[in-house]
This record gives sequence, structure tokens and C-alpha cells, in this order.
Amino acid sequence: MNLFEEDNWIEKLKPLLEKYKDRKHPLDYENLYQLMIAVILSAQDSDANINKITPTFYKEFPNLESLTDIEPEDLYPYINKVRNFSTKSNWIIGIAKILKNNKNIPANLNDLIALKGIGRKSANVILREMNIPSQGIITDLHVIRVIPRFGLTKESEDGNKIEKQLMAILPHEIWGEVGMAFSFLGREICRPTNPKCTECPINKDCLFHFKSN
Repeated sequence: MNLFEEDNWIEKLKPLLEKYKDRKHPLDYENLYQLMIAVILSAQDSDANINKITPTFYKEFPNLESLTDIEPEDLYPYINKVRNFSTKSNWIIGIAKILKNNKNIPANLNDLIALKGIGRKSANVILREMNIPSQGIITDLHVIRVIPRFGLTKESEDGNKIEKQLMAILPHEIWGEVGMAFSFLGREICRPTNPKCTECPINKDCLFHFKSN
């Protein structure tokens, strides 16, 4: 009764994947540029908070070109309610000066994570939302918290380690959706406290649920 020991991954996770199939990420965006900015700003902050401040940001800075001739401090009035906004301002301006144009935003994981301010989690989100073939698995804070409950990994804190373990045991064909599916599960059902286990589509294969009953 441990998913970690199973090999029929697609069948086991099918109800979860079907429940959240093709659901858009909670961050608001209309194009790749806006998505990249939102993802950078959302690190260690809530999607809801980022969605509140980005409309004004996008209006003032509609593309990378509009960011190339300004200083990080010029962004402060627009993002000062975001956690670590000064560091993120440096990242955004740095990326703008490197890429210069929206058309130069990378469409692969290695080139994305080469940009300071974009880690593997952020890159995987960008690739997934742009329907680009997955090169990894989204492992955000929700996934990090939820995955150990199912016994899919014994790691419980390091997102990169969890991602590598998931990539080693899950078939590539579900990489693009499985991370976000677990993320939505963690946001809506598998909460940190008082999880709604009876509503979970894969509770019969959950160690946490099994031990709780």
C-alpha cells in the first residue's frame, strides 16, 4: 500500500491527473513575459499577493524592452509589497538586460535556470504553462509537503532532491502535469492541518491517510 513501491504509476495517479488536467496555474498572466515576471516575484510569496500587484506592473512595464534602461530601484514602488522585493528587482532588471526582448525568453530548462532568479521550480512552471515538453517536475512548497505523505519520497524538505527522486520513478509522459496536480491537491485538499482526506482522489494509496485510520 505504498506508492513508492508500485510501478504502475499512470494507473495509480490517473484520478489525480484527471482531476486537475490542464488547469491553469493560479498566477495571472497573458503572455510568456508576464508569466516569467509573476513566477520570479512569487518566490516565497503567495500567488494571491502577486496577482494583486502585477496588473499595475504590467501596465507600466509591458515587456522586457521597457525594463532594459532603468535601475532596480525604479521597480520598488510597484513591487514593494512583495517579499524580498529588492532582490527580485535586481533579478528582473538583470534578466531584462541579458535578454533585451521578449522573443529571447528561453524555451528550455537549462537556459531558463541560467538566469539569476529562476530556479528549477520556476522554470518547470514556465515550461508547463507554455505547453513546452517537460524537462522536469514542478516541485513547489505544496508538492514538497504533500509528496512524503504518499510515500513517493523519503525526502521532506529539499525541492531539488524531491524532484530528482520523482523523475527517477515517474514516467516522463506525466512529468508535465503530475507536479502541478500534486500542488493543486496540496492547496485544496491535502492541507497542512486537517486535510480533507475523504475528498482526495488517490487517498487509497496514501500512507498518511492509511495511518490516520
